[in-house]
Amino acid sequence: MQSSTGIIWYCLNEFFWNTGKHSSVSIQQEIHELGRRARAAAHVLSRLETKEKNRILSAMADAIDARRASIQDANHLDLAAGRAAGLTPALLDRLELTGARVQAMSDGLRVIVELPDPVGEVLRQWTRPIGIAIEKIRVPIGVIGIIYESRPNVTADGAALCFKTSNAVILRGGKEAVHSNRAIADTLRDAGREAGCPEDAIQLVQSTDREGVRHLVQMTEFVDIIIPRGGEGLIRAVAEQAHVPVIKHYKGVCHTYVDADADLEMAMSICENAKVQRPGVCNAMETMLVHTAVAPAFLPEMAGRLQSQGVELRGDAEARRLVPGIKEATDADWEEEYLDLILAVRIVPDLDAAIDHINTFGSHHSDAIVTESAGAQAAFTQRIDSAAVYVNASTRFTDGAEFGMGAEIGISTDKLHARGPVGLEELTTYKYVILGNGQIKE
Repeated sequence: MQSSTGIIWYCLNEFFWNTGKHSSVSIQQEIHELGRRARAAAHVLSRLETKEKNRILSAMADAIDARRASIQDANHLDLAAGRAAGLTPALLDRLELTGARVQAMSDGLRVIVELPDPVGEVLRQWTRPIGIAIEKIRVPIGVIGIIYESRPNVTADGAALCFKTSNAVILRGGKEAVHSNRAIADTLRDAGREAGCPEDAIQLVQSTDREGVRHLVQMTEFVDIIIPRGGEGLIRAVAEQAHVPVIKHYKGVCHTYVDADADLEMAMSICENAKVQRPGVCNAMETMLVHTAVAPAFLPEMAGRLQSQGVELRGDAEARRLVPGIKEATDADWEEEYLDLILAVRIVPDLDAAIDHINTFGSHHSDAIVTESAGAQAAFTQRIDSAAVYVNASTRFTDGAEFGMGAEIGISTDKLHARGPVGLEELTTYKYVILGNGQIKE
């Protein structure tokens, strides 16, 4: 099992790996040309009607279905390389495109087709005393750069969401998914071109040279927003180098708090799902907090259920007293994003202590309470400073598709522009249109 440090190193290496095949000058020229073409495509996209965009997206979905075998063949090459590189099962799971996941990509595009197009929506309109009418209207952002790792489905999700909102997109996937990403991007571009999509609306950076990422995130003349999606090391590296605004979340340290008034069977089901269902994703539970009043009845059985599925528990002194043999949690464990079958466990004296722990050690991503107490529910949802706050449900639902958004490019823990799943509305901005009949300012 790789350590967390090893995983972060791998994330950095896969994104900022320099093949030595290109000079810095040629890489800069390559990225500059992608940006120039994307900006030109964005101007064309802004004129497309919703009906035309939906027709093109439907053609892309059909193409993914038609090329399912070739996409999976490309993915098998990436999986073989990942196993040879010693990736953990959790990271390999993020990389793998099963038949169901390929189907989910095309299904996701079809869901996006059915969703309302936010572009052109009038958010507000009013008339001033002098007679000028003002409208606040949703418009595309322009050109979006997406930098991501492991999950090749992001290629389809990101491209489709950007296209629906009339944004041109430059995609930069990781070395570990290079064959998968190229197969998916080629499928979308080929189908889009045949259906009338501007060819440069969707572009994939071909080079794995780390200089390409630096130039992309600093290309303010052509790129309007960067969205990195991956491990904390990747996102921090992108944010530190970027001149372009970045929508980000550094990590998903998600909590579930089992309150004194919890339905314990419900709590066990929720905690098991939040940790085990897919541990290598950012909305999986990393720390479980348990009220001291229910810990003796809850924790031993919960530990057994988790351990039977391969989960390594790391607990505080009281948790280790109730479940002998589990590892001692260190201070570092309380803010660790494991992305693996490892769980930190702490016994807390009350709701206030649970809230304080989450706001202190959490990453403001997704946190849950299990309780039948209306007062505890209200206090938790009001006082937890996270993008998604759950009552009696698994944190695994923090996802664009699960929220009814069709798909998302990522989960933002920022507070400006976008927070939570980044879907269609979050990929737009607005402008003011002012209608007059000759008014001049006195």
